[in-house]
Amino acid sequence: MHFFSVPSTIQRLFPACTWRRSVKEKVIYVTFDDGPHPRITPWVLDLLRQYDARATFFCVGDNVRKFPAVIEQILREGHVAANHTMHHVKGWRNRLKEYLMEVDACQDALNSLGANAGRLFRPPYGQITPRQTRALKARGYEVVQWSNLSCDYDPKLDVEQSLRSLLKDSAPGSIVVFHDSEKAENQLRWLLPKYLAGMQAQGFTFEALT
Repeated sequence: MHFFSVPSTIQRLFPACTWRRSVKEKVIYVTFDDGPHPRITPWVLDLLRQYDARATFFCVGDNVRKFPAVIEQILREGHVAANHTMHHVKGWRNRLKEYLMEVDACQDALNSLGANAGRLFRPPYGQITPRQTRALKARGYEVVQWSNLSCDYDPKLDVEQSLRSLLKDSAPGSIVVFHDSEKAENQLRWLLPKYLAGMQAQGFTFEALT
């Protein structure tokens, strides 16, 4: 079973995290996790350009170091590169000190390439403890979760069901998650063009988180 939207009750249980933006305009915040990838991320960037869309890429620090040219392209084209830990670690399985070291290492990698537009952080798998959240906020980070999830990481995903849910439930201020990763590639290539086209047809624009 897939949960394409986060219930409002769950969002209220964790008010220290950002689940959506409060906006009046028809704006969607499309985000990508787990990159950058030297083949998939440039394809995403080409597609975003077709829709005059800006997006936020929550990057794994180890990939940032491996593929700096892709980060430079993300920034050059007006998108935001943000923090997704150095090695995609689970907050529930890491002590505070080790978790903060993962976040700091990723931020250092991003900063070295000029990706210092703000301290946006998304916990891998959405897993983060209240203590970790408080510590990151004390360091100036905004902990960003999501309101809508494509579930494109699942190779057995019913992509048509995912698309129907995303098109139906996305609303002004929604934060929507895709993945620019090999595991998600086939599903992403099917979903993303149709999602962008469908939301644009409804009058929405796409902005990066800042």
